[in-house]
Amino acid sequence: MKRSIDWISLAMLAVVGAMVVLVCCTSLAAQTLTRPEVVLGQGALRGQLEDGIEVYRGIPYAAAPVEKLRWRPPAPPPQWEGVREAADFGPACIQPRLPETSFYYVAPGETSEDCLSLNVWTPSRAGSKPVIVWIHGGSLRIGGSAEPLYDGATFSRENVVFVSINYRLGVLGWLAHPALSRENRDGISGNYGLLDQIAALEWVRANIASFGGDPDNVTIMGESAGALSASYLLASPLARGLFAKAIVESPNSRTFPALDRRAYGLPAAQGIGMLVFQRLEIKSLKDARRIDAQALVDAATKGGFPAQGVIDGTVLPDQLIDIFDAGEQAPVPILVGYNSGEVKGQRAFVPPTPESAAAYEAAIRRGYGALADEYLRLYPSNDMAKSMVRVLTDAIYGWAAERMARKQEAIGQDAYFYLFDYCYPAAEARDLCAFHAGELPFVFGHWDDDRLPANWPAAPDSAAALSRQMIAFWTSFARTGRPQAPDGTQWPQYGDVGNTMVFAQTGQAVIQPRPGMFELHEAFVAERRDEGEAWGLVSGVAAGE
Repeated sequence: MKRSIDWISLAMLAVVGAMVVLVCCTSLAAQTLTRPEVVLGQGALRGQLEDGIEVYRGIPYAAAPVEKLRWRPPAPPPQWEGVREAADFGPACIQPRLPETSFYYVAPGETSEDCLSLNVWTPSRAGSKPVIVWIHGGSLRIGGSAEPLYDGATFSRENVVFVSINYRLGVLGWLAHPALSRENRDGISGNYGLLDQIAALEWVRANIASFGGDPDNVTIMGESAGALSASYLLASPLARGLFAKAIVESPNSRTFPALDRRAYGLPAAQGIGMLVFQRLEIKSLKDARRIDAQALVDAATKGGFPAQGVIDGTVLPDQLIDIFDAGEQAPVPILVGYNSGEVKGQRAFVPPTPESAAAYEAAIRRGYGALADEYLRLYPSNDMAKSMVRVLTDAIYGWAAERMARKQEAIGQDAYFYLFDYCYPAAEARDLCAFHAGELPFVFGHWDDDRLPANWPAAPDSAAALSRQMIAFWTSFARTGRPQAPDGTQWPQYGDVGNTMVFAQTGQAVIQPRPGMFELHEAFVAERRDEGEAWGLVSGVAAGE
């Protein structure tokens, strides 16, 4: 009897052993299936399969010039032998650390001067799908493609190939200096971050078909500094033909410094660079390239270095508004807009409130002259705090966004204009209704999960309908150049009457939700421009100082 039991036990062990082998083999097979591979000219990549979406992270699209080669255009992308792992994001570009109390604080990840990488989400490598290339915001000083909010899976579930990129930031990405111009074959410097973005678009054009994307149907998309970057790309001859459409969220079209001369009251960009070297006691370009990158960025940031584009005659031939006035921008359809409470998240822009309504009105009359009556109609003194927030929102973002829509239609291209005006209890409680970047959780479909920045107000469950609608509009525009929604909501072109999609609880098309806003700021900018003064940031009571 005992022997029979032993045989039975052995038989059971054999069965269990076979099951273990089967489970192990199945597990290995599953692991293999979840690691898709794609072959590029650079080499082979192994990505991840996440909820049916293929994701490839940390792909180098160019070689970043570092240390001894710092402040040079991006070099051709590296090649490699074998299969490169593409499971993890590449490091973000060097940047200053934000305090944890900052409204825009995101837990920092790895940073490096060698940071020119991108990420791809694709539903399938088969076919030829529309492509969106996301350019992150952050004042051209901070941010990166690895931020959780920018996860591209939502777009890929709408049958879009989504790409997000890093580009050089701060003093490492935007410094102009005579010594740098002398070593450049075109005699220019600055705009390195913009050259990175152009290199990323060139990589996309050459490689995106391998991921199932259509290189002839690429839409650039950016918010804040990403929207400014999209404006630069629309204006730059070097980016011509690399994209077919643009989505521009909260742009600005302020004055930018000329490379080697003072213009519109701004110092030359090269002069700003010389001042940086002077303040940091840098004796030569060789010495500047020896300094630790993080130490250099921190010191330049503390010294007030303004990261911005440089009018160099080549990468950026002229001021944005001059290029658009001449009709020399990229002839592509655009979807462009802004948020009704932009500067509620940027209180540093708002000057001190005057001591009285009379003082407020006197400052406006000094600064606006013949335009003062119209100004006070739009931004009255009976609620100065509200008026001062609204005028900065309109003067910086609203005017630039609507101007872009008008100028694009003037060259025969379709333009779709929006105003994001959604308010919900948690935002209202903190006076943050429709704040700067507040539309992004709804555009990316992450309004209700842990991808939100820690200090942002959380939206209610009722926001789901708005998010679905915005995602549908954004992805259909990328697909066809016409924003459409499954619920049948019509979004007409901006046209002669100023059609605007207002996103509140859901989107609704209206005509000129803020009549007179654009005309006032356009007239004010024209006056400053004619007088040789800077425009786009100086407005409201500050204009009378």
